[in-house]
Amino acid sequence: MASDTAISLKVERKPKLSETVVAAIRKQLQAGEIQPGQKLPTEGQLTETFGVSRTVVREALAKLAADGLVEPRQGAGVFVTEHISTMFGALAADIGSKDSIALNVLEVRLAIEIESAGLAAIRRNAAQEAAIQEAFFEFERLLLNSEPTGPADLAFHRAIASATNNPFYVEMLDVLGRRAIPCDVTSPWSTELAQSDLYQRGLQGEHLVILNAIISGDAESAREAMRAHLTASQQRYRERLHARQSFYAESVKAAASE
Repeated sequence: MASDTAISLKVERKPKLSETVVAAIRKQLQAGEIQPGQKLPTEGQLTETFGVSRTVVREALAKLAADGLVEPRQGAGVFVTEHISTMFGALAADIGSKDSIALNVLEVRLAIEIESAGLAAIRRNAAQEAAIQEAFFEFERLLLNSEPTGPADLAFHRAIASATNNPFYVEMLDVLGRRAIPCDVTSPWSTELAQSDLYQRGLQGEHLVILNAIISGDAESAREAMRAHLTASQQRYRERLHARQSFYAESVKAAASE
């Protein structure tokens, strides 16, 4: 059942141009380099600054407006929301709550999925191994096409649980449902405002280590790879939660002084 063939991928995808523009403007807003009520540069100026098309600029501005950070004014231009510090604070509080949920879910997943990975390496059949690989490559396809990877991420972990040939591992993941994948932007429990290419690429790299261990029939390596994957996710969300809480506190302080 074991195979000497390991899958290796070295595929890079550049983030969408509009994501780069959004991230740059958001960073300046958060740093206070662009003040509340201030008018943003014109579309033409932004096009020149970022070296992108007007379509890209408009897409970025639409995203910022949807987040409540800027507002277009007919015939006048696009302006920063007046109470942007309060807006960022409320946003941080909401995301902070979702980060807490993500940490609780990951704690449960650690208790379940480390052993499921080990059992999958030992018990999987050819069809189950193929299902795990199919979910892995579907994640890759979605990532390369800039599409949400959450469903494929869950399918990958569920396929591993199924390969234990113990239905209760699958049942436990099904109870968690879409909450199991906090970075699924299609889920109401999503902790991500936008899908980060770097973040998703890191997840896929961790998935690759798990997949190769299972394909090789190495139960202990599969357990360790799953432990490393979920522990790394825990650490990322702890850091995010701490950063959000700190930013929220600063936002409340700034709002109170206005």
